[in-house]
Amino acid sequence: MISPKLLAAALALGLAPLALVHPVRISGRSMEPALKDGDLRLALRAWCAGKPAPGQVWLAEGPSGTIVKRLVAGPGARVEIRDGELWVDGKYLQEPYVAVTERASGGPWDTGAGFFLLGDNRGESMDSRNWGPLASTRLEARVL
Repeated sequence: MISPKLLAAALALGLAPLALVHPVRISGRSMEPALKDGDLRLALRAWCAGKPAPGQVWLAEGPSGTIVKRLVAGPGARVEIRDGELWVDGKYLQEPYVAVTERASGGPWDTGAGFFLLGDNRGESMDSRNWGPLASTRLEARVL
């Protein structure tokens, strides 16, 4: 017979990796073509993911629930979309992960102390263009 302490230790050891990494199911088309609806990815919890950086994809708590978006600008930045092109602090940001570029314009948006997140499929994405930058406390995990 296995002792309860040994069973608890084995269970804790088996579940320990989930404290660092957890699975994420992609829902929706806002991150296509990089991430498709139904894709399963791993996400590194925010407390061990390092400093958030532009270009990374993050799982975050949005105004209407959990979202997966690409971080394009951090605190203190100014973001603008000019004829479909993303400009951060007056510099054009190449986005090879965006397959279809809308010819829309918007902003400028100041990030303040927050992070500006956008979907790669801009025509299908509700993101910081709609609800503004998110506080660092709302970044839950970096999608690997």
